[in-house]
Amino acid sequence: MMLSSRNNQCFNSSEQVIPSMADNHPSVHSSFKRITDIAGSLVGLSILAIILVPVAALIKLDSPGPIFYSQVRYGLKGKPFRIRKFRSMVVNADALKASVPNQAQGIIFKNESDPRVTRIGKLLRKTSLDEFPQFFNVLKGEMSLVGTRPPTGDEVARYSEYHWRRLDVKPGLTGQWQVSGRSAVKDFEEIVKLDLSYQRLWSPWHDIKIIARTFLVIFDNKGAY
Repeated sequence: MMLSSRNNQCFNSSEQVIPSMADNHPSVHSSFKRITDIAGSLVGLSILAIILVPVAALIKLDSPGPIFYSQVRYGLKGKPFRIRKFRSMVVNADALKASVPNQAQGIIFKNESDPRVTRIGKLLRKTSLDEFPQFFNVLKGEMSLVGTRPPTGDEVARYSEYHWRRLDVKPGLTGQWQVSGRSAVKDFEEIVKLDLSYQRLWSPWHDIKIIARTFLVIFDNKGAY
């Protein structure tokens, strides 16, 4: 079944055709996964309540602009939703993107020394604290604790049918890509392979292992920028 034309318009391309996709992945219907997501998001939001004021103060002191960065991303079956993150870049970062060299291969953007990232932003990214507001998306069911990285509109507009398969599961705060090198994995095709590998290997126990490995990756401070 094709996704609605409303979604197509979100990609700013009237000719964009979204490939049909198979029935939902078993993880989408898993009660255990949903209960884990709710429990994890409540813990995450409790931590967010504690760090909100000091993080907000540091962001304001470091650079002018809002505390949060908001962006539309695409989730399960290409459904659009809005995420919010602690702002880790200068306010005009999107306008400056074209002036920053892309060190990644394919349809993603990565730069290890991105000049748009603020001093506090570097710390937030290394510790993944910038991601904490997305626990609201997990609680709402738009995201999961474990899944695929939610793509942007300019990315999905360039997807092939093969790439769309990565959206057969909910996007996650962490996933196979994050525990396999994070931003150090710069080839989009490799990221897709990791996402599809997650789908093949998925089980409740596999999710728990990825969550545990995520903590190790964060503390290791490698591959995050």
